[in-house]
Amino acid sequence: MSLFAQLKPISPSIGAEIHDVDLKDVDDVSAKELKEILSKYKVLFFPNQDLSIEDHVAFGEKFGELQGHPHINNPNIKHPKIFELAASSGGIADEWHTDLTFQEQPALLSILHMVEVPSVGGDTMWTDLVAAFKALSKPIQDMCIGLSALHDAAPHLHPEKMTIHPVVRRHPDTNEPVLYVNEHFTRRIVELGHEESEHLLSFLTSWVQKPEFLVRYKWQKNTIAMWDNRATQHYVVNNFEGERIIQRVTVTGDKVEPFGKLDYDAWNADGKFSAKSRYDFQLMGYLDSQK
Repeated sequence: MSLFAQLKPISPSIGAEIHDVDLKDVDDVSAKELKEILSKYKVLFFPNQDLSIEDHVAFGEKFGELQGHPHINNPNIKHPKIFELAASSGGIADEWHTDLTFQEQPALLSILHMVEVPSVGGDTMWTDLVAAFKALSKPIQDMCIGLSALHDAAPHLHPEKMTIHPVVRRHPDTNEPVLYVNEHFTRRIVELGHEESEHLLSFLTSWVQKPEFLVRYKWQKNTIAMWDNRATQHYVVNNFEGERIIQRVTVTGDKVEPFGKLDYDAWNADGKFSAKSRYDFQLMGYLDSQK
């Protein structure tokens, strides 16, 4: 019998709760089943768990190699494979993002332990990036499939850490198209001029926030959540008082493959510079560094 029989979907396309399971009992066979469930629901919640830090790490390692955060230090614990955020130390991720997209191989999945939760508020929202792409009109889909975007770690005070990913990636498990830009880390559409890029990114990053793509979760202490970073973004609702502490393990990612052919050359100024050229320096500098 499956460990995950008590599964309750929260919304039609994203999010499910799984009850009456102890994550310490998950073996390799169960982990494979859980990965298949995650491919369908994209975010899973396991209330009433009793995991130590070592249990948390061991559970995460069933899905791949773990990585600590490349830039942010934990406020309390000092474990190399645990990333911790405390609201009292400014750890409130209140901007839509997919984890670590400034890396060449961004996070594959994340597993979060809600250690301390406010009495009211502090929910997290996730958005389904497969559903968001499928809801676009065909002309916009076709345009996005042929484009790529520059991501950087400026929110972590490391703007020099950059990479380029396709605007639409192929999910490696489901082969579905995923709209892969976010307001936190994505800076520029590589093939477009600055003004064109600003308008398209503004539209796309707003589009993924439509309520029909979202699930919103009200936390209880000791709930474990796991989500597929290849198909989601998330956002912490910053409407609470008091402490909120999460501990997370992050599974190292895989190579981001485009859903279709990237047919266009990177934008360039053709030697024509003006006051507006300052908007192009980051992209031009990164492209030059890759030659």
